Amino acid sequence: MATTTVVVAGNQGRGGETGTMKFTMDEIYKATKNFSASCIIGQGGFGTVYKGTLKDGTLIAVKRANKKSLCDDHSGGEFQSEIQTLAQVEHLNLVKFYGYLEHGDERVVVIEYVPNGTLRDHLDCGRGSILGFAQRLDIAIDVAHAITYLHMYTDHPIIHRDIKSSNILIAENFRAKVTDFGFARPGADFDSGDTHVSTQVKGTAGYVDIEYVRTNQLTEKSDVYSFGVLLVELVTGRRAIEPKREFKERITPKWAVGKFIAGQTTSILDPKLEPSAANTLALEKIMEVVVECMGPSRRMRPRMKVCAEILWGIRKEYKELLV
Repeated sequence: MATTTVVVAGNQGRGGETGTMKFTMDEIYKATKNFSASCIIGQGGFGTVYKGTLKDGTLIAVKRANKKSLCDDHSGGEFQSEIQTLAQVEHLNLVKFYGYLEHGDERVVVIEYVPNGTLRDHLDCGRGSILGFAQRLDIAIDVAHAITYLHMYTDHPIIHRDIKSSNILIAENFRAKVTDFGFARPGADFDSGDTHVSTQVKGTAGYVDIEYVRTNQLTEKSDVYSFGVLLVELVTGRRAIEPKREFKERITPKWAVGKFIAGQTTSILDPKLEPSAANTLALEKIMEVVVECMGPSRRMRPRMKVCAEILWGIRKEYKELLV
């Protein structure tokens, strides 16, 4: 019987103890009711994600590779990339890794279950509530902290390559956790004098760094670019690409930046949010960050740590205006 042992450093294991967590494939089958359609909480090109409940009541999310993807070299590489990345990171704003199983033709990754859907769900009002401006600022800062950690505080810099609203999970307290590391890869080895990694372009249309697309040169600044697009999603509520809108509004970041430069920033605010003085001021400052993050050259873009610091200042000022 296939098992996996995972050390969850600094986290509570089953029964509350700190240490190792072991799974068998039989446990995974039971937890997901034999991968029942009723347990599906997400799907993608690589596979399906199921909600599971272990015997002791622990909730988990199980990412199961579909059979077709296992025969695909690219998908197989994404699966291995996700495992390798998740196994070496631990941060409050990153989804926790619990285990990995290979058994026959089954490949599964076991991660924490985050109960409140994705950021995209919330921006679409698919969860029955509207995110307030303060909550959106908190989420932006959480994501900035997670990416800063990946870029600066791991043994080797990690570039996520797929920062977008559907890869941001929202916890019950409305704090954010970054997930889906299928496209993640190590950054350049600066000690060796490298400035970038040359690699095939990966990511999601509308979020991918334009310089990376043009040159195939990947750096941490590619995540910064995607983060700029995410900020636009947060303040407008729109998706990065909206093909059903009139032509000049289809590429949301381009439309939003154009309105900002033209002095019409208030017109891009998500109509579900109140156009108050505090919201308007914070919106202007966030769009300033967006313009810097989405600069055409990586040399023009701030580091993720700087983005987090600026957003902290915006949130502090925003809260003071509300008093």
